[in-house]
Amino acid sequence: MTCSWPWLSRSVNALRRYATAAAVVLRPYQESCLEACVDALRNGSTRIGVSLPTGSGKTTVFISLLSRLGPPAHSPHATRSLVIVNSVELAQQTADQARRLFPEWSVEIEQGRHSASGTADLTVATFQTLLRSQRIEKFRAEYMKALIVDEAHHAAAPSYRRILSHFDPDIESPDKDFQPPALKRRIPILGFSATFSRHDGLALGSVFERIVYHRDFLDMIKEQWLCNVRFTTVRANIDLSKVTVNARTGEFNPTSLAHVVNTDVVNELVVRTWLDRASDRKSTLVFCVNLAHVAKLTAAFRAAGVDARYLHAKTPAAERKALVDAFRAGQYPVLVNCAVLTEGADIPNIDCVLVARPTRSRNVFAQMIGRGMRLSPQTGKEDCRIIDFVDSQERVGGVMSAPTLFGLDPSELVDDETVESLEERRDALLADGDGLSNLDRSDASGPIPDPKSVTYIDHDDPFVLADQSSGDPNIHKLSRNAWVSCGDGKYILECLGRGYIRIELSQSVDGEARYHAHYTPPTMDGGTAYMLKISPYGRSKEILSAADLESAIHGCDTYVRTKVLTGNLALGLLRSAKWRREPATDSQKEFIMKRWKARKVPVIEDGQRKRKGLLATEDGLETLKKGEAANIVTRLKHGAQMRYEKRQKALAKAAFVSEKEARRRAREKVEVGLLPVAH
Repeated sequence: MTCSWPWLSRSVNALRRYATAAAVVLRPYQESCLEACVDALRNGSTRIGVSLPTGSGKTTVFISLLSRLGPPAHSPHATRSLVIVNSVELAQQTADQARRLFPEWSVEIEQGRHSASGTADLTVATFQTLLRSQRIEKFRAEYMKALIVDEAHHAAAPSYRRILSHFDPDIESPDKDFQPPALKRRIPILGFSATFSRHDGLALGSVFERIVYHRDFLDMIKEQWLCNVRFTTVRANIDLSKVTVNARTGEFNPTSLAHVVNTDVVNELVVRTWLDRASDRKSTLVFCVNLAHVAKLTAAFRAAGVDARYLHAKTPAAERKALVDAFRAGQYPVLVNCAVLTEGADIPNIDCVLVARPTRSRNVFAQMIGRGMRLSPQTGKEDCRIIDFVDSQERVGGVMSAPTLFGLDPSELVDDETVESLEERRDALLADGDGLSNLDRSDASGPIPDPKSVTYIDHDDPFVLADQSSGDPNIHKLSRNAWVSCGDGKYILECLGRGYIRIELSQSVDGEARYHAHYTPPTMDGGTAYMLKISPYGRSKEILSAADLESAIHGCDTYVRTKVLTGNLALGLLRSAKWRREPATDSQKEFIMKRWKARKVPVIEDGQRKRKGLLATEDGLETLKKGEAANIVTRLKHGAQMRYEKRQKALAKAAFVSEKEARRRAREKVEVGLLPVAH
């Protein structure tokens, strides 16, 4: 392939002349990452992403990468680099690291009161500062050799795109009146993040073309690039089913979550767990839901005699720095925070992470526990204890915990487990087939033939013409009479103008399920009742109760033969009665048409569901038999349609939620390759 950028056609070794004489010694995976980036740029990509976990040295990697990128041959003056970060702490950390690695570079910070010249070799700027027009104007695109976006999972946000559109016209600014600059060349824009995905639906493909390198933190733990981890998962009496979920992100709403998590009982459990499992740890970082939770949990630690301190987004910068520096120096054992140290915190001595805020995001969970995975042999750190809390009743799906991180059931108890032991448990379950479907565990051998058709009969639909529209094919095994199912354990036997018998499943006071049968007699004929606009039926009376449906139906059949329709009259109740095979009457068809509401009627043929397109018209009802029509009318009058539609609505809602959750999970999956422009 012809190189689009001649300055990248030179070997990596040649590019090293832009680095300091004292070469930076990189880990093997860091070197592989740089090679992947250079190869992608050489092959024509200019907007690329790198996914490296917390503690892997992302800052060292992208600073080293900048040292290897020289100015383009046709733009020798393009020697400057800009690193965009999202916090004051990250800006200072990045600038300090660049000065340590390459002391001959001029390094400046553009943030708040720190005003850069715009001409330094490397400028580190917060995105908040660059949103001001007078601050970003000093960074002219023609002098830029590359841009780095740290914590690049934020890059699809409108604020970031507003900045990046100044350096690449293909990145669309949210400001419709923005005029992109006319650039003579593409400026490489490289994104680095530990969680290169978003759970809010914003597509990172709108900024980056592809991910060129990815390393999972679990692999790096096993390869000992990150410290060993010991997991403890605690079951707590927290009912997450009442917690609202953000419709866009799928994550718990903090205020709603705090009502469940920030209680005296739960906070006491958190402190007690720490005292029992982690009191010997030197530096514990605690993650909370919101500011109120931070304050209350800190007070609970202090009440137990633990020197716990806290910080949050509104903590003044000087105080925040002092708190973090003292924590990094091991001057106190517990630091409680909320959404401050999730990203960019370089505190290697953390040897315990306590996750006191449930999350449905794998990314957020990985970010939190990743704070404790940096190696720190100089502080005596051997491993990191991760403690998280889950709902004891598992009332909400999708909540992240140590077991789910390894594909285990969330009910699996975890205590003092390592990455290796959890993977062994997972592999053992897979080997045993636990959690697999019956099809997966089938003993059948040989090829499975392709299905010739799909058999699907939804008997709950009152308009399905299967089994004479009885609503339950199993009812035929229990009685010869024309019983129909109306859903939710309700069965009706129409008594040919002599009222009807109803069987319903209900719970008794002691919790035992029983079937209760009632007979409802008529008081007048249906025509008269219709004219008077009153019910034709009298008060129902209970005739029996039974422990099972079979006994209830047999008892009711006996009752109707002896009390309601005696002798030969009872023959008219049979499913095989001659009258049931006659064409449906006009009044039956008219009633059904009114309730049909222009639905299509699924006609069952040869055990297969086929939609014939029969609309609610006279033509569509020509083949309907009187017995089928009678069953449909009975079921409609006794609420079968309402129950069916309610169930279908619930199923549709559940399917929508499940599909939405699957899409959210898919967005959190990171792999090398092209990024979708939209989700």
